[in-house]
Amino acid sequence: MAGAVDLKDIFFVEADELLSALEEGLRAIQTGTQEADTVNAVFRAVHSIKGGAGAFDLKALVGFAHRFETVLDSLRSGRLLPEAALLGALLHASDHLADMISASRQGGSTDSELDERVILALEALSGGEGGAKEEEAFVFEPLALDGPFGMDLAAVPLVFGARKVSVSFRPHAGAFASGHDPALLLRDLCGIDEAEISLDQSALPEPGVFDPGQSYLGWVVTLQTERSDRDVMAVFDFIDGCCDLTLTGEASADPGLAPFAEPVAAPDLFAPPSLLPEARSQDPAQGAKPQNSASAATPAPSPLTQGATTTPRPTIRVDIDRVDRLVDILGELVIHQAMLTEAIEQSPGFGSVDVDRSLDQLRQLSRQIQESVMAIRAQPVKPLFDRMHRIVREASMAAGKSARLVTEGEATEVDKTIIERLADPLTHMIRNSIDHGLEKAGRRDELGKPTEGVVKLSAAHRSGRIVITVQDDGAGIDRDKVRQIAVEKGLVSATAELSPQEIDALLFLPGFSTATEVSALSGRGVGMDVVRSEIAGLGGRVGIASVRGQGTTLTISLPLTLAVLDGMVFEAAGQTLVLPVSHIIETLRPEAAMRHNLGLKDSVLDVRGRCLPLIDVGTALGFRRSLKPGEGEIVVVVERGDDGAIALMVDGIRDQRQVVIKGLEANYGQIPGIAAATVLGDGSVALILDPTDLAAAGSLPARPHISLAAE
Repeated sequence: MAGAVDLKDIFFVEADELLSALEEGLRAIQTGTQEADTVNAVFRAVHSIKGGAGAFDLKALVGFAHRFETVLDSLRSGRLLPEAALLGALLHASDHLADMISASRQGGSTDSELDERVILALEALSGGEGGAKEEEAFVFEPLALDGPFGMDLAAVPLVFGARKVSVSFRPHAGAFASGHDPALLLRDLCGIDEAEISLDQSALPEPGVFDPGQSYLGWVVTLQTERSDRDVMAVFDFIDGCCDLTLTGEASADPGLAPFAEPVAAPDLFAPPSLLPEARSQDPAQGAKPQNSASAATPAPSPLTQGATTTPRPTIRVDIDRVDRLVDILGELVIHQAMLTEAIEQSPGFGSVDVDRSLDQLRQLSRQIQESVMAIRAQPVKPLFDRMHRIVREASMAAGKSARLVTEGEATEVDKTIIERLADPLTHMIRNSIDHGLEKAGRRDELGKPTEGVVKLSAAHRSGRIVITVQDDGAGIDRDKVRQIAVEKGLVSATAELSPQEIDALLFLPGFSTATEVSALSGRGVGMDVVRSEIAGLGGRVGIASVRGQGTTLTISLPLTLAVLDGMVFEAAGQTLVLPVSHIIETLRPEAAMRHNLGLKDSVLDVRGRCLPLIDVGTALGFRRSLKPGEGEIVVVVERGDDGAIALMVDGIRDQRQVVIKGLEANYGQIPGIAAATVLGDGSVALILDPTDLAAAGSLPARPHISLAAE
């Protein structure tokens, strides 16, 4: 029973991959950028989902997928044209198929009436393809081990035509991982000629060593055909390199067909013509000669060419809990490496060249292990970005607008934990871009803009961080309206002088909303403040920039991982603290003339003509009331969440090192200005600062004119 559960989990993982391929293919067809086999790939994705669902008796899912693939089959055969309305319905059916798989994963199901409405709407646009009558006649039968079609193969008669050929086919495990179905290949092979099929199960292991992830079965198909070798082998073009495949035959009565006796490898469509099977035929003027004849004019291909195949890179599925455990062990390794280093440095015999070299090698090995483990957890953001296409479709439909999503940097990799927690913030941001940013079609026509609005989602690595942007080509932020609402809500004084950046920052305040009505998308005052808090929980920051009439850009900046970071260790008021190196712009010892007081407590620092809020870290965190002589002599300039900067006063800088991030929320709670904690080499605990939160909690607020009356 445990094995069955594991197989079902594998089905759902592969179903997610197939859903991604399905939507990607449908979008390619919609934009007209598809390749020749895109429709076939879309059909195979739905067909593979149906087959897997049938194996686990998910009848509703099988029935929906069957009628869905029937429409797709009409599309790939040319009976249906890829018109906009049909493609929209196909995408909607794809979304609903994803909902059905998600419900099945949780042990539940979707509303059967909704299932029927979705598929009927699709069938209505397709002229009734795959209707209810066909569905009633469809019954899923699991494949029997005696053959791919569940029939008595010995009873299949042979039709003796021009010649008899035999195809030996054994798929690799990678073929199933790529979504190939042997039953479909054998069906296509036998689609023209009647055939005799025999199952080769000689490779089946003993029950105790059976691995469900491996491929043990093979088939031998004997055809009576007039097709050429290339036509026969073309059935297997898309599985080339993922199977063992040979073709053998006997002499034909037809003088136009060259006889052959040796195995023929699947043709390489990218090889020169001289290496293809047909090119080895004899000169017509000399007549047909056996290939094994010593007088053959064309030499046999080299062994290197004959056996060359493209083998897919092997992969392994591992439970994420095991990887998390490995990350935890890595953290302990980093801590103990720091402890060992500190103990050796304090020992009387420290200074030996050999000891120094060994410590340096240990540090390098520790970093290499850390990078390798993080690479295991790293995943491209493409699956997350693919999910946002559905958000755009649903949000634009709810808002009565026309919009499409454009993505860039889908191959950018980031820690899996971060990807999972980015879904909600990105959903909020994209919905806001469509609801508040994009204009309706009529207004866009008046402004000379394309009727269809564009939301651009991109990701890139910058300075050891991942930066994700959501950009729209809408109306931009109406700052006069934002200011008026903020005054009405008591969030800002009516006489306050606010810069454009400070007005934009009001959008992140709790309860703030510019919507005049409550809708399915907005108007309840929950949105951008949620985005900011969730991004801050990931150790990141979010910024906003807007040009009136041209659009708005929201930017998320995040660490690449939530496990280990490079930190600068420093002292403030006798406490040891850590700053992420990725936040630091520069360090300096300021002159007295660079500091300017604002009122009785607040100060700014003039750094090359730019006035930055100056915050004493020890005072802001409550470690001391005021500076004493000799304290606060060093300033660390760090980035702030709104693309600005702040100057932090510290007492001294110790060193730079890797530190392991230990969260505080579960065991202690959230502390203003503190992101997490870490364990140092001497066993003491040091707090990791959050510069953005510290700016808001410090003596000089990041936005001094904003009064957060709600607090």
